[in-house]
Amino acid sequence: MRGRFHPRKAGRVNTRRAATTLRSRGERVGDVTTRHSYRVPAPVLFVAGGASMYVGAAVAVGLFDDLSPSVVAALRIMAAATVLGVWRRPGRAAWRGRRAGRAAAFGLATAGMNVAFYEAVARLPLGTAVAVEFCGPVAVAALASRRPRDVAAVVLAATGVLCIADVRWSGSPAGVAWGLAAAALWAAYIVLGKRVALGGNGLDDMAVGFAYASVPLAVLLALDAGGLGALSSPRVVALAVGVGVLSSVVPYAIDQVVLRRLGRARFAVLLALLPMTATLIGFVALGQVPGPLESVGIVAVVVAVALRSRDGDEPAVAAARTPS
Repeated sequence: MRGRFHPRKAGRVNTRRAATTLRSRGERVGDVTTRHSYRVPAPVLFVAGGASMYVGAAVAVGLFDDLSPSVVAALRIMAAATVLGVWRRPGRAAWRGRRAGRAAAFGLATAGMNVAFYEAVARLPLGTAVAVEFCGPVAVAALASRRPRDVAAVVLAATGVLCIADVRWSGSPAGVAWGLAAAALWAAYIVLGKRVALGGNGLDDMAVGFAYASVPLAVLLALDAGGLGALSSPRVVALAVGVGVLSSVVPYAIDQVVLRRLGRARFAVLLALLPMTATLIGFVALGQVPGPLESVGIVAVVVAVALRSRDGDEPAVAAARTPS
């Protein structure tokens, strides 16, 4: 009968139209399922990503007896680049022009952040290293607004870091220095990550960025005495892949989803959940019990970011838009 409505046929037509629309945007049909992530509150995503990241960091500490922290960090990013490359398979456009340059800058900042962070973790307890590194997000959040409470947040964060540094300064000044370097690179990660997320192809560009970052990391691997030799051990390779997935692929993919929903300042505020997660993982997995002054410093950093107002937040991307 002419004009009869067929639900099944209509469904197939709508699916084809949706697929065509997504392809025209440079997005993948399979990524439609990530739309469900918008139903999950951002703090829940942060806790999940943080738990994955620092479980991976705890696993990575087990490699420090055999490999230098820089080699562990290099293997982590290179493993993540491999997993993301196989999963995403970025098209040719992702490797060219301004988009590729933006992705490369993001990848290099992320790689540098990981190297600095692992060097800090090798010299400081996990929670302490994260708290020192957390100055980067504090700066990003505070610079987005000039309100007195935001200035107070910066002062409180600096006080917290001084408390932590006072505990460890005599024992490992290099650890504090590496932590501060990681802080600067974490700030760069937030700024560049926001640009990558708003590009509409966050995960594809992250795969490209990690691939570009793997080039200097491969040189670092070759220059290290035990770097290339580590690749001959199936155990080390398996652990490196696990660390890459737990500490890079999962949390950074979640970051791309959240960065599309929130501005940089609000993103930095929610990062306050990470030091608490890191301290818990460090206590449970590594038996690292924070001392009294160290605990005060960690709490001060967390309170500083929580104190930062919402002023200066950028408009979030519409929730209906599918993240890539």
